[in-house]
Amino acid sequence: MNSKLLSEKINNLKCCVIIPTYNNHTSLQTTIEGVLKLTNNLIVVNDSSTDSTAHILKSFQKVEQIHIPENKGKGNALRQGFDLAYKLGYDYAITIDSDGQHFPEDIPVFIEALEASERKDLLLIGSRNMSQEGVPKKSSFGNKFSNFWFWVETGIKLEDTQSGFRLYPLFAMKDLSFVTNKFEFEIEAIVISAWEGIEVRNIPIQIHYELYDRVSHFRPFRDFTRISILNTYLVFLTFFYIKPRNWFRNLKKKRN
Repeated sequence: MNSKLLSEKINNLKCCVIIPTYNNHTSLQTTIEGVLKLTNNLIVVNDSSTDSTAHILKSFQKVEQIHIPENKGKGNALRQGFDLAYKLGYDYAITIDSDGQHFPEDIPVFIEALEASERKDLLLIGSRNMSQEGVPKKSSFGNKFSNFWFWVETGIKLEDTQSGFRLYPLFAMKDLSFVTNKFEFEIEAIVISAWEGIEVRNIPIQIHYELYDRVSHFRPFRDFTRISILNTYLVFLTFFYIKPRNWFRNLKKKRN
């Protein structure tokens, strides 16, 4: 798919790309430039970076930008990006991390999958090959852990629930309520979306884990603890609210 045709398709679908960033100055510019080769529908959310991020963003004056004055986490950055995107008239947002692990060239994969889907309330998660060389064991374990609890909470089996390379249906999520602001938001978002009937599924993407200067802000102990607490809360809701709710809804449909 040539870049002009892709750009037209992205515009027709009312889709944008959101890059949340925090202290990723070594890879941010390359990521932005990679996205701009495919579309100008871009929002960068600077989560109060203390490196040269602000200086880099001055070179992209035509790009929509959000500069958060206080670092509050990736989830908050994404939520602010979603709010702006929806206000600007976008129905979908593709999120891509700024640490260099994702390939902007994979954006067409999301667009093609959305076009091919009968359902348009579709949330796509880029599925990484977690068995490839260079993937940290903690990342592989964390993903398997997350996949298991997502299945318990929704009944949906996925291969990757932690990838930040995603397509969100903003129009279908605009009335959903979320409570988290950090890394665990990406788990909360897909679980609640699935509970509300939005289709959640994987599509294969490339991944680059071997960058020598890649910076990750995931803090294994603290963030894993947050995710565990969230999953405990979600499992409780699953069995004491969601499953009974769904049972009554199905019963009502049968009676009608």
